[in-house]
Amino acid sequence: MHHKECQGPFRSVCSIVLGSGSPRRRELLKSIGLAFSICKAQVQELDQSSGLPPEQLTRENARRKLEASKARCNGDVILCADTCVFCQGVVLGKPSSFEDARRMLKFLDKKWHQVFTSFVLLRTSDGLIREKTVTSRVYLDVINDEVLHAYCSSTEPYDKAGGYAVQGSGCFLTRQIEGSYTNVVGLPITETVESLLEIGSIEPCVTD
Repeated sequence: MHHKECQGPFRSVCSIVLGSGSPRRRELLKSIGLAFSICKAQVQELDQSSGLPPEQLTRENARRKLEASKARCNGDVILCADTCVFCQGVVLGKPSSFEDARRMLKFLDKKWHQVFTSFVLLRTSDGLIREKTVTSRVYLDVINDEVLHAYCSSTEPYDKAGGYAVQGSGCFLTRQIEGSYTNVVGLPITETVESLLEIGSIEPCVTD
C-alpha cells in the first residue's frame, strides 16, 4: 500500500488499523504521514478498582483492546493503546462529572504526577507482537479556583485521563513536562514509530 506523495516523513507499506476511538492518537499518526483505518472494539477496561499498578493496568487494557480488535478488525497490523494518570499512589481515569473533574484537578494541582501509556502492536500475518509502556512526569498548576471552575465548565476534561488535555486548552495547566510530550497526549510517537519500523509496516517517505 504505497502512496506516491508523501504526507509526512513516513508512509504505511501495509494496512494499519488503529484500534482506538481517540482523536488524539489519530492526529498523532496522521501528523507523521501514516495511512490507517480506525476500528474501535467495545471492551471492558480495568480501572483503579482493579488494584493493579499503573504500568500493569495500561498494558492489560491495551491487550484487552487488541484482543477485541482482532475479532472484528481486518488489517496487516493492529495498534492499540491505553493511558492513565498516577499521582501519590492513586490511578486517575476520566472524570464523569463537573465535580469529578474539579476534584481530580484539585488533587493534581501543584504537584508532580506520572502519565503511563502502553501500546501493543500485532502483525496479523504471523502473530508477532510488540508492546511497550512509556512514562512521563507532569507538573500541573491550575492557578486559582476561578480558573479551575472555568476549565471544568468546558467540554474538554471529560474524555481525558486525569481531566485535562495537554494538547488542548489545558496546555495552560501544564507548567512542566519531563519525558515524552506525545506520551502525555496519548501515544508515545517516537517509540511507536520505532516499533512500526521494526516490524516492517512503515518506511521513511523519501522522494526523488
